[in-house]
Amino acid sequence: MKKRILLALLGLFIVIGALAAVKALQIRAMVEQGKKNVPPPETVTTAVATAESWETSLTAVGSLTSVQGVTVAAELSGKVAEIAFESGAKVKRGDLLIRQDTSVEEAQLPGAQAQAALTQTILARDAKMLKEQIISQVDYDTSAANHEQATALVDQIRATIAKKTIRAPFSGRLGIRQVDLGQLLREGDPIVTLQSLDPIYVNFSLPQQELVRLHTGLPVTVTCDCLSGPAIDGRITAVNPLVDVQTRNVQLQATVVNRDEKLRPGMFVTVAVGLPVRAKVLVIPSTAVLYAPYGNSVFLVVASKEKKGGREVRQQFVRLGEKRGDFVAVTHGLREGETVVSTGAFKLRNGQAVVIDNTLAPTFRENPRPPNR
Repeated sequence: MKKRILLALLGLFIVIGALAAVKALQIRAMVEQGKKNVPPPETVTTAVATAESWETSLTAVGSLTSVQGVTVAAELSGKVAEIAFESGAKVKRGDLLIRQDTSVEEAQLPGAQAQAALTQTILARDAKMLKEQIISQVDYDTSAANHEQATALVDQIRATIAKKTIRAPFSGRLGIRQVDLGQLLREGDPIVTLQSLDPIYVNFSLPQQELVRLHTGLPVTVTCDCLSGPAIDGRITAVNPLVDVQTRNVQLQATVVNRDEKLRPGMFVTVAVGLPVRAKVLVIPSTAVLYAPYGNSVFLVVASKEKKGGREVRQQFVRLGEKRGDFVAVTHGLREGETVVSTGAFKLRNGQAVVIDNTLAPTFRENPRPPNR
């Protein structure tokens, strides 16, 4: 009985050993086959890290304000008799905006003018009589005072009519009308806003340590998400002599041309102040960078270690500087002349074989101008 059991166990061990040997051979064959199955090289585009001289600039966020801007308001109380403008219209200095009811003043004016003419006649007659010593100096002085008083009354009535005939104080663009025909205005009630838009001011701040490099006349470029075209150029026209004691920033003001009136007061813009000093930088296309929380990196194209004449990629961590257009400056991690993968880096892995094909490589520009669609 025991002999049979031993024979059965021995046979079982033999079967298990045979199965294990067969399985090991299969696994070894699969491993060898996997080593032979090398993925095909990935097609990439490349760019060479080049040294360039970039204009040094200081960047800040600014706010637009009009050179002249005012809310036109009523100087005197009165009913609106005429509205001579449309909301959003462009006006010139002196153009009529509204006319208040001046019927009372216009009725008083002829009488005041007649009184002034009468006092003028009496004054001329008294001057002759004084010369002939028919009247006293006191009588003549009384006539002169009466004439001046009558003339002043005429001027007062005309000034009242002029104040109730409200005109544009300067050329610019009107806002939305805030009065209606027949409305009774009180002194100081708003009528419409008026803004001078060309040129326009840009107010921005920079740290106090940059003050030694800032002065009036420096060029600035203004960009905004509302502008589809190129940046707008201007110049610094004022530097505040005071430094903010809380932020330690100095306030600056630049003037830019705004012929198309695309820039409006109240907008925020990005301001770049161009400095006369140029800096040497090592630049690559920004699409070549793999951005990650633990560090930014690029893929260098190097000679393959396994295949003669082939190429492979090696991941290299870099430290980035200023970004300008389609390019970004590299401050650490690259040398001039090294080749990096410019597009498709996200699909690569360290040591992967690649094939370079730059026929479909995009064109990188420092000042890209995408077409309007």
